[in-house]
Amino acid sequence: MRPLTEDETKIFFEKLANYIGGNIQLLIDRPDGMYCFRLHRDRVYYVSEEIMRKATSVARDNLMSLGTCFGKFTKSGKFRLQVTALEFLAPYAKFKVWVKPNAEQSYLYGNHVLKSGLGRITEDTPRYQGVVVYSMNDIPLGFGVAAYSTQDCRKLDPTGYHCFPPSRCRRVSS
Repeated sequence: MRPLTEDETKIFFEKLANYIGGNIQLLIDRPDGMYCFRLHRDRVYYVSEEIMRKATSVARDNLMSLGTCFGKFTKSGKFRLQVTALEFLAPYAKFKVWVKPNAEQSYLYGNHVLKSGLGRITEDTPRYQGVVVYSMNDIPLGFGVAAYSTQDCRKLDPTGYHCFPPSRCRRVSS
């Protein structure tokens, strides 16, 4: 368990900023204590400083995990968020998408959200922006990247396209 290097911190915070913007500071300086990000076996953990200090007495080989896993660094140096970070990303998300009840299960099984399954979307969501996906009951389901801006979504055929960028769209129905 060690602090993130400068390069790792930059990559990690760029990924977080794509979803929560400048609210990263709210994750670190919380009213219930100080929290930090630590790297252990290519995974980034979000942990309170009190627990982190206590964990230093455990050998690295014996330490399985610590705190909440936010994601992992790939072999190529990229960072991938994991769904375990959703609980912390959802309250601070800048852009949100609400999915209709009939499209929830399809999304949870890994399919893209069609326009017909889109309940609401935050105004002025730019293209390729990180969004948090909610059910219509405001329960966070996951996160992803908006393939279209809010204005482009209004122009789409409701069932004709998957939510991919237009150059890679494929027709669902003819």
